[in-house]
Amino acid sequence: MAKSFDAQKYLKRVGLGKEDYHFWKQVGKALLCTYTLFGVAWVWNETSPLGWWTLKPRPKEEKELAHLYERRKFPYPGDDKAMEEFVAKGGMIGTTIGPKGIIESDKDSYNYQKALQDKKVDQEAFKLWTRMRNEVISELEEKGFDVE
Repeated sequence: MAKSFDAQKYLKRVGLGKEDYHFWKQVGKALLCTYTLFGVAWVWNETSPLGWWTLKPRPKEEKELAHLYERRKFPYPGDDKAMEEFVAKGGMIGTTIGPKGIIESDKDSYNYQKALQDKKVDQEAFKLWTRMRNEVISELEEKGFDVE
């Protein structure tokens, strides 16, 4: 009965026989090295000792203002007291960097660029509005109305 159930025969059939040990050992080494490299890249990305080189791309505006930014420390989610202090100080979920002394909400590069674009549009609208206002005032003054 025990002879009829030969584990090596079934393992050999699915590619796990004795002659395949070397192959699977090499596969294991390759996976170990690959995961080690990915782990090192992940740690490097989060805590780069250079401070200015990480794997995350940064927009031009953020690079120019990098000296104003600091890294935020998040409390451990299970620590209720630390979480309450963090929220009381104004820390929000998703904030990773922000100008020193100013608590910012979640802003990624897209939101930052959109805010800059909105600011430019507002400036242009204000310029257009003042130009039109001045034109109307000058026309009214030409017609003899007193406009203050």
